[in-house]
Amino acid sequence: MTMTVVKVGTVDQDSELPGCVTVAPSLGTVTAEEMAEAVANVARRINATVEEGKDTLDLSNCKLILSQTLRELDLQGNVLTKLPDAVGEMEHLTSINLANNSFSIFPDKLTEIATLERINLEGNSITEIPVEKLSAMPALKWLNVRSNPLDSNTQSVLQSPHKFDILSTTES
Repeated sequence: MTMTVVKVGTVDQDSELPGCVTVAPSLGTVTAEEMAEAVANVARRINATVEEGKDTLDLSNCKLILSQTLRELDLQGNVLTKLPDAVGEMEHLTSINLANNSFSIFPDKLTEIATLERINLEGNSITEIPVEKLSAMPALKWLNVRSNPLDSNTQSVLQSPHKFDILSTTES
């Protein structure tokens, strides 16, 4: 079985994916027991959060697992402010959707992924984009930074021609 897409649902009010996220070489190396334990841990935390009326969800030490063989990762619509280091180890990732989160700083870990073709950061709070680092990414074809409060210098740099397509609020 080959798995190429992971979608993580909405998490209320927590600011980051916890440091407990690990990367496995492939989901084939993860046992059914390990996967079941991770799912059970998440379910217990969600239930406790709802029962206690909390407005935050703590998923630390839940043993969440991301596969290095993933091609697409969809984390849109959460309240993420940063990515776990494990994302930088996803050497086959071609597309990441981080739209509608709470990033105020461009996640530099993304520029370390040589295979990344598509980055969606629409609807965050990012003011600066590391265009020079992005230009050095060999596979990057598309960047969406619409609905971000980009500063005037970044807006100006984004107007210049690049080897990848850029969607930004400054388009007319």
